[in-house]
Amino acid sequence: MEKLTVLIPTYNNESIIRNCLESVKWADEILVCDSYSTDRTLEIAREFGARILQHEYIGPAKQKNWVIPQCKYEWVLSIDTDECLEGKLKEAIQEFLSAPSQHIDACCMPRKNIILDQWLTVLCLWPDYTTRLFRRDIGRYENKEVHEDIHVPGSVKTFQHAIIHHGTPSLSKQIGYLDRYTRYQADEFVKQGRRFSWQRFLLRPPAAFLYYFFWKKGFTAGFRGFFLAAHFAIYSFYTHAKLWEIEWQTGKRH
Repeated sequence: MEKLTVLIPTYNNESIIRNCLESVKWADEILVCDSYSTDRTLEIAREFGARILQHEYIGPAKQKNWVIPQCKYEWVLSIDTDECLEGKLKEAIQEFLSAPSQHIDACCMPRKNIILDQWLTVLCLWPDYTTRLFRRDIGRYENKEVHEDIHVPGSVKTFQHAIIHHGTPSLSKQIGYLDRYTRYQADEFVKQGRRFSWQRFLLRPPAAFLYYFFWKKGFTAGFRGFFLAAHFAIYSFYTHAKLWEIEWQTGKRH
């Protein structure tokens, strides 16, 4: 069987990392890439025998691409601290690593998004495929400021069993993402050469709400569906507002 490194980026995750580590403790190596945590994150990681590297956070893609070459084994599984593996996904990964095809460079799997303790399958939240298992010397994250994914030159295998993502344990945490991630998204727009547009600024937020709440059946998920549809609309509003701010700060807009 091919050996496996599990890669986990961390920063002050003492309240959630144990569940993640429990689900991957069978791996041959657990490598934690930490952005100088000040809580018990690293203490907990050491309980599971993790190897720890610390590096100043430089964005999600750049951070992971910095540490990937330092993984000990050829096959790498990247997972976040608010995620864990289904038991059957562990078995599927082990079965694959027992005899991986030389033509496959990566594997993707669906992700179950748990919103306020409930798994939602509407609002584009299922199956939410994500590429996480890849060859160390081939796979790299796209050079994006947000919503980055692994790029490989060869074929990608799809697993049927899922990563479980506890991304919204509370409204406060979800709302807290807005400032940071909308700035990342605005920076990505700048990188792509996109400019602020009053038309997009005024139309995209309400269109996002209507799309997710009605077309993607958010209304079937009760309060959770309404909240997330509104959240996506606000995300769009703040992103375009920050794009305006970037242009104003750089003298491109008055």
